[in-house]
Amino acid sequence: SITKERTEVILQGTSSLDPNDPAAVWEEFDFKCKPGNLKRRPCFISPYHYRLDWLMWFAAFQTYEQNEWIIHLAGKLLAQEEETLSLMATNPFAGRAPP
Repeated sequence: SITKERTEVILQGTSSLDPNDPAAVWEEFDFKCKPGNLKRRPCFISPYHYRLDWLMWFAAFQTYEQNEWIIHLAGKLLAQEEETLSLMATNPFAGRAPP
């Protein structure tokens, strides 16, 4: 069966010097095929799937302690590692200082 509600993991970064500042602007890293922006055309790549996007779906059922790879993914996004950024649909910090 499929659940009626779906929890999603969303990865965001900010250029704010103080991420706790209520005025900090948080920008989302979009995945290539993971559900996200409702105005985006759905990804259709059958019979294949993007493994990272697929793993993010399962990670939403557990805590980050049970999916330590998410911490490493976030660190690589913060460091603006090109190989990791190539797995993403968008990099909101392209051409700017890392988040």
